[in-house]
Amino acid sequence: MYQAYIGLEIHIQLLTKSKVFCSCRAQFGDEPNTNVCPVCMGYPGVLPALNEEAVRMGYVVARALNCTLSRRTVFARKNYFYPDMPKNYQISQYDDPIGRDGYIDIEIGGRIKRVRVHEVHLEEDAGKMIHVGDASLCDDNRAGTPLLEIVTEPDMESGEEAEALIQEFRRMVRYLGVCDGNMEEGSLRCDANVSVNEAGKGLGTKVEIKNLNSSRFVRLALDHEIERQKALLEEGRQVVQETRLWNENRDVTESMRTKESAHDYRYFPEPDLPPFVPDEAFFARVEASLVELPLARKQRFLSDYGISVQQADFLIEEKARADFFEEAVRRGVAPSTAAAWLAGDVAKLLNRYRVELDASPLTMDRFVLLMELLQKGEIHGRIAKQVLSAVFEEDKDPSRIIEEKGWRQLSEEELVKVVDEVITAHPKAVEQVKGGEEKPVGFLMGQVMARTAGRAHPEKTREVLLSRIRGGEG
Repeated sequence: MYQAYIGLEIHIQLLTKSKVFCSCRAQFGDEPNTNVCPVCMGYPGVLPALNEEAVRMGYVVARALNCTLSRRTVFARKNYFYPDMPKNYQISQYDDPIGRDGYIDIEIGGRIKRVRVHEVHLEEDAGKMIHVGDASLCDDNRAGTPLLEIVTEPDMESGEEAEALIQEFRRMVRYLGVCDGNMEEGSLRCDANVSVNEAGKGLGTKVEIKNLNSSRFVRLALDHEIERQKALLEEGRQVVQETRLWNENRDVTESMRTKESAHDYRYFPEPDLPPFVPDEAFFARVEASLVELPLARKQRFLSDYGISVQQADFLIEEKARADFFEEAVRRGVAPSTAAAWLAGDVAKLLNRYRVELDASPLTMDRFVLLMELLQKGEIHGRIAKQVLSAVFEEDKDPSRIIEEKGWRQLSEEELVKVVDEVITAHPKAVEQVKGGEEKPVGFLMGQVMARTAGRAHPEKTREVLLSRIRGGEG
């Protein structure tokens, strides 16, 4: 019986306007090597200047991860050579990081698992290598971008748990507004450390896995690596401490290099940066930046509003959705109604148009108005769905759409008139209904709907239809 031990090293690019140690613009997608200066390129004689906003964001994340926050944090040089590292060293942290000894809760199969966080530290990102044919090009726009590294303890046991942690952490940093969480663009990156050993014997030989640019790849790579290590141990062979790459085309991990240890990097205190010692005003700003986090919000939605787990999962996935839902409820929409529409028809339209709720034509005023019209009986459910679709397609208010398309629900007087016309036009079906048959009722309702272009309320139509037929008996 073997047990896996998994720890993650998660890197997030912080959403600052400028880099962490210089004033260069920090922006993804600009022309290569346009956001560089002597500081981030490592020219002689220049000095770094710390971006305090990056530090604040780092402390916010550490606080959200329940870490013990440092009252004095120190930067260090991490020395190594690689083409995308212009200075041949990276300014990072070693002995005195921003935060230590925290935790994050994740949900697995309806249960909560707590994963310990070893530390949170701030560093600068490297440049980016672009491989074109046989050549390798270096874009240093990313060099010096503020990067926050979160190191967990090896508390996870499967790829599924690691995937859940990545997804929960991504939601967390997006809620906090410190990172966009885009793994495809590299603003959230993850390396995994995994070891397998006989159950009860503690950690085995650690293997690092890189090139994990989606939460799905994290799960697949770890599950594969666990099986690879198990197979080696069952054959009586040794697991080599190394760094491996995930090959998404072959669904395997491949050896990259032997794994470095901390002493290989020759860490020493950064001589050009003094320690950062936050004051009480700084900590007050950190506390003011905190928000209710996704998992806590989900649990509150379930207990306070009585909505389904699936609806809560959809709503809390993006902070804008959860905020939208609560504002709609505050403005009088029933929680069950708001959740059902947002997680149902609205979700389908968001997927169809590939847009998030806060960037869609469905404003709060439009949604509340649509729900009010539905509640008052001025339109029925099927028409409301058509109106919603038209809001996305035409970017107009529901009332204007209803007026332009003639979709306002019939008054009872208008409905009775149409029902009487249908009864007169289809005497055979009427007799069948009088004889107790159910099928002709659907036929007659269809005729009413056709004559009213769907403006008749289905339940009201059935009620009036049966009432007029039975009222005419004898």
